[in-house]
Order: sequence, then structure tokens, then C-alpha cells
Amino acid sequence: MKKILLYFLFSLALIQADAQIAYTMASDIPYYENTNTADSYRNEKCRLDIYYPSTFNNFPLVIWFHGGSLTGGKKDIPKALLEKGFAVVSVDYRLSPKVTAPAYIEDAAAAVAWVFKNIKRYGGNPDQIILSGHSAGAYLGLMITLDKSYLGKYGIEPDRIAELVPLSPQAITHFTVRSENGISNLQPTIDKYAPLFFVRPDAPKMLLITGDREIELLGRYEENAYLQRMFKLSGHKQCRLLELQGFNHGTMVEPGLALLIEEVNKMKSMKKMDH
Repeated sequence: MKKILLYFLFSLALIQADAQIAYTMASDIPYYENTNTADSYRNEKCRLDIYYPSTFNNFPLVIWFHGGSLTGGKKDIPKALLEKGFAVVSVDYRLSPKVTAPAYIEDAAAAVAWVFKNIKRYGGNPDQIILSGHSAGAYLGLMITLDKSYLGKYGIEPDRIAELVPLSPQAITHFTVRSENGISNLQPTIDKYAPLFFVRPDAPKMLLITGDREIELLGRYEENAYLQRMFKLSGHKQCRLLELQGFNHGTMVEPGLALLIEEVNKMKSMKKMDH
């Protein structure tokens, strides 16, 4: 009871403090070091925005990958994540069919590596990074965290990520990747482009969130339930799954963002209590 009361008081203090914070936006920052490449599409798409508190330092941050089936969409910062006392990094990445796997996964990894190496310049804490996104964006976050090779290329240990909060991700091979290889939406595949292929007990803390299994896309809830089960069997002790009943693939985003904010606030509270 005492711990619950302390957490409530810390949360209330955080909400009051957040109202006093000023924010700054840094836009269209290229996250690949080599911007002299002749690849105009990469130069155009591989950029990120940083929305961050400008009145204090050492803040946590959410790296947000947009959805769109890996074929559409663009970087954006959901309004629900604004003015909440943490930074948000919104990432653009290349899209199919102009590129094919693993290009967009590599882009996601390059963006996250850039954040790890540069966020201190903006006042952020690289030890308090939460990866999130919706649908295809959620898939990208899972892939670059669970398959260590993507971030390993940049000398980044993916287990430094504080938490994953993917909203309605694919756990099997993404249907766009399957389509690129002539495989239908209803042919489940688990290969090197499937988060399920890389289940391991030492992965970061994880909160998987989906919509209602009866109105979600295809077998999205069941994929995540199987992913959670495999993590549990592997010995991973911090993988939770929430099903938002009554919400479909699109409408689950708003309540999903509220749960994401709650995870960031928990991390902020625990950090303050540690000190």
C-alpha cells in the first residue's frame, strides 16, 4: 500500500511538473552518416524529428515508428505524446516497393543507433529509451531489438533499450515482406524477417498491445500471444500482452498511446525513487 501511495504521489508531481515545461522541435535530421550518396530516395526518406523538453536535461524518450504496411505513411508525432515531460523521436524510413527487405529494417536500426549516439546533445538520457510504433512501425522496433545484428552493425547493444511497447505488431514475417517474395497474406511464415525467429530470454522488457482479436487484422492478436508464450518458455520474465477489447487495428492506437505514456511515467517515477 505504501509503494502504491508513493507511486501515486510521484506521478502527481510529474504531471504538475510537465505543465511547466517548454519544448523544442528539431526537424529533418539525416540519420545516416553518409549523406553524399547518390541514392536520392535514401537522402529524402532517412530523416528524423526530435520533439524534446528544452528546460531540463536527462529526460526519457520514445522512438516512434509510423505504420503503413511498410508501403506508406510518413514520420509523425502523435498528438497524445506531446507535452508529456519526455522527448519523442519520429522516424521516416524507406518504403516498399521502392526498396525491399531488409532496407526498411536497416533504416530503423540506423535511426535508433543515431539516437543512442546523439541524444545527449539534446539533453536526453540514452538509458531511458522506449521503442514504440504502430503496426509496421511496431514490427520494425521488434525486429531491430530481437535480431541483434541490425544494431550490432553500429556497435550498439540492443538490450540497452529500456523497453519495447509495440502497438499491434506482426510477430511472424511481415505480410509486405512475404508479398515481396510471392507469399500470400494467409501463408504464415517465420524466417529471418520474423520477430518470433529471434525469441531470447535476455531481450529488453516488453509490453505487447493489440486490438480485439475478433476485429484485428488477420491473426494479429494470436501472433502476439504466441510471441509472449515463447518468451515465457525461453525464460524471459518481463513480456506482457494486453488485448484492447472492442478496438480494431486502427482504433486501438489511442488507448495504446495512453498505455505507452503510462510506461514512460513508470520509468520516470522509478528513476526518481532510485535517487
